Amino acid sequence: MIATLRSFFLTRRFFGIGWGIVALFVAAYFLPPLLPVALAAAALLIVAALLDAVRLYRVKEGIQASRQTLAKWSNGDENPVTITVQSRYRNPIAAKVLDELPAQLQERELVLEAAIAAGGSARLSYIVRPLTRGVHAFGAINVLVRTGLGLAERRYKQEQGREIAVYPSYIHLRKYELMAQADPFSAAGVRKVRRSAQRSEFEQIRDYIPGDDRRTVNWKATARRAKLMVNQYQDEKAQQIISLIDTGRTMKMPFGGLTLLDRAINATLVLSDIALKKDDKTGVITYSNAVHAVLPPAREKGWMHRVMELLYALRTDFAETDMEALYVRVKRTVPQRSLLLVYTNYESVQAMRRQLPFLQLLSRAHLVAVVIFRNTEMDALLQQPDRDTMGVYIKAITTKLIQEKELIAKELGSHGVLTILTAPEHLSTSVLNKYLEVKARGML
Repeated sequence: MIATLRSFFLTRRFFGIGWGIVALFVAAYFLPPLLPVALAAAALLIVAALLDAVRLYRVKEGIQASRQTLAKWSNGDENPVTITVQSRYRNPIAAKVLDELPAQLQERELVLEAAIAAGGSARLSYIVRPLTRGVHAFGAINVLVRTGLGLAERRYKQEQGREIAVYPSYIHLRKYELMAQADPFSAAGVRKVRRSAQRSEFEQIRDYIPGDDRRTVNWKATARRAKLMVNQYQDEKAQQIISLIDTGRTMKMPFGGLTLLDRAINATLVLSDIALKKDDKTGVITYSNAVHAVLPPAREKGWMHRVMELLYALRTDFAETDMEALYVRVKRTVPQRSLLLVYTNYESVQAMRRQLPFLQLLSRAHLVAVVIFRNTEMDALLQQPDRDTMGVYIKAITTKLIQEKELIAKELGSHGVLTILTAPEHLSTSVLNKYLEVKARGML
């Protein structure tokens, strides 16, 4: 009985009619002939509501609802969720679905509605865009059902609690995989770089084709075959690409809903996948005030899964970055010359200069590329019109901060450290451009 009462609700239509009847009773105080009309209307409303409730409760299990979604979600991307509602009622009904979404989504206003025929079903879909990695837990599916009268509602609560693991953006990763198989990333803004053969590996000797570099002509083979033959080169393989991801406090800054750490993780996945396809070895090191995790560079079956699992639960720890600890660990664990991509964020020249000596030490044995993020929200401030003196001051300070980022990049470059100064949303493309440039020019 208690469960029945908890599942029974009166609708807005019932209360709307009820307030109309109350108005009739008020009018009957001044016009007594209206009193019988008001009493009859009240009795009719109560009887109609009871009959409506009987129609809702005469079927013991009138509704079955289930939720379908992906086995795992992609962080920062749109992930579809579908709810199927099956009716066992012999009459048409109107269903309102309230799904209890994971708390991390902070969504409390999701309401799905559908009209379902007698004995029919409905499929209701919506999209979720998680912005944090980790385990997200669904609650129950609540279905509120009403008949054509619409005076009462019955709630069905389907205990469909389920945990969904939110991984780094594998949809983002697949997009770049498809580009790799088709056009060489030109649609995503990845530049074509002129290749240099000096640091490439010899692959084969083949016939000359108009347009080939004449410097690659193999004169001995040409003399033997009595026609022009050229040496064909390919990118040097088995080079090591290591992503150094800062998990300190500076990487907690959000842009477009995703933190800088999340964007660095997505870029690391894209770069690792493309590097493996080019027969290079990839590795990951995470650090802040200490080195937290080390995945030595390798290229083997299932390696991307290991990279994904390492990055899946990575969190910022709000600690101050210790570049000296990182330098010591890299020196001990990475003996071979490698491309080190350092994902961090400098907001001032002074902060960069504190870490510069250790970046210089790393660059003696490795090729170091430091990622610096542009504050795109500051760019938006510069587009606003000057309405008062405060607006002028804000623009002046904003311009100074933007120029300071560019100064950081120039100073790093003057000390032999490559710099990738990029907007957060363009990080993957910028990092991939730098990797392809390093490969094409034989810089590693």
